[in-house]
Amino acid sequence: MVNKLKVGILGATGMVGQRFISLLENHPWYEVVTVAASPRSAGKSYEEAVGDRWKMTTPMPEAVKKLVVMNVNEVEKVASTVDFVFSAVDMTKEEIKAIEEAYAKTETPVVSNNSAHRWTPDVPMVIPEVNPEHFEVIKDQKKRLGTEKGFIAVKPNCSIQSYAPVLTAWKEFEPYEVVATTYQAISGAGKNFKDWPEMVENIIPYIGGEEEKSEQEPLRIWGKIENGEIVKAEGPVITCQCIRVPVLNGHTAAVFVKFRKKPTKAELIDRIVNFKGLPQELKLPSAPAQFIQYLEEDNRPQVTLDVDFENGMGVSVGRIREDHVYDYKFVGLSHNTVRGAAGGAVLCAELLTAQNYITAK
Repeated sequence: MVNKLKVGILGATGMVGQRFISLLENHPWYEVVTVAASPRSAGKSYEEAVGDRWKMTTPMPEAVKKLVVMNVNEVEKVASTVDFVFSAVDMTKEEIKAIEEAYAKTETPVVSNNSAHRWTPDVPMVIPEVNPEHFEVIKDQKKRLGTEKGFIAVKPNCSIQSYAPVLTAWKEFEPYEVVATTYQAISGAGKNFKDWPEMVENIIPYIGGEEEKSEQEPLRIWGKIENGEIVKAEGPVITCQCIRVPVLNGHTAAVFVKFRKKPTKAELIDRIVNFKGLPQELKLPSAPAQFIQYLEEDNRPQVTLDVDFENGMGVSVGRIREDHVYDYKFVGLSHNTVRGAAGGAVLCAELLTAQNYITAK
């Protein structure tokens, strides 16, 4: 791509906004030209607005330091500077819905990390390797919005990335009942240990709204488009517990599965390591070459060893074994702010660009 598309980041000063900025540094297709945040940050340089709250392990990219932060609420003004935006705003669900639609109506595509539109019937919620066909509903959304180019697409919750792709790879064996317990990193709450000292050496057995998302969002991903809307799948039945653990990055899931067609362990491993999708076929810039890896060692996957697999865009699986109550159990691990948040959204944008949903204005 000779001329890079001009990108804006809504909610650029928060943790996910920072992750977007880190991931988009030197991106071959995209250039961050606009950063927008709350009115209290507007008018400051990005470096000044973030101050000592830069949470990434890599330095703030030089290219964004001097960008003047725009007021995210000045929709027309922000939209006029970009070809599309990534959304990571920190607002109420209703405010997010309204502002993302407002941007879309300026003919600016919105690729969102937020949960507000995940259940809007004509908004695709996509893991690009799993359900890229859901982007087809965008044409119906544009009719509703009255737009030609503007639309909203979202990525799903970070908690499901460590098991939903695995279950998708095993679809032929018809999983019908799933129990998952997720052990979720503190960066999923937009925090680090400095912000949240009570998480040191602690576990909190509750994350608001997370269990419902973890049980229901996979069903929407596996759903079908009917009459211009995405209708969720009826199964498998999933029940979850979500626990906050003292880990900075990386959501781990311990999962039990019942299958209608019982596979062998070798078949399960074969299906996940050979599972590919459109991002791999198209060799998209952020696509992992190996989407899911299987680790034979009994003590893997581990956060410290495996969270950055494929630059945080891959999923690590281990400990597939038969169970005396369920058919099989396994442990999955994914990077919650890369694959599970900003990276997943960037990959969605790349696929939308490759399919000409996102183009230069």
